[in-house]
Amino acid sequence: IASWYGAELAGHRTASGERFNPSALTAAHRTLPLGSEVRVTYQGHSVVVRINDRGPFAGHRVIDLSRAAAEQIGLRRAGSGRVTLSVLDPDGRTDTDSDSTVDQSDAAVDG
Repeated sequence: IASWYGAELAGHRTASGERFNPSALTAAHRTLPLGSEVRVTYQGHSVVVRINDRGPFAGHRVIDLSRAAAEQIGLRRAGSGRVTLSVLDPDGRTDTDSDSTVDQSDAAVDG
């Protein structure tokens, strides 16, 4: 499950040390290395985000997207939803499909 966060945390420092910008295509994940790029797909729409923070720490959520990323895939209005994650290698190709890794037990739970 993915959720998103926005203006309420704008300007706060992320785990990477940068300031959170709700307009950037970034996300928080509990375990992926900071700087990793991940393709997030929701209802057939995808966005590539860079992991720059830690979380989410609520419920069955696997990833917290910035407002801009949530808007790009149509998740903003819903607030949260079931997504598929694909970790990209440094060349932008799919390295790891989320159906087999990246805490997918949580991603398959509707909530």
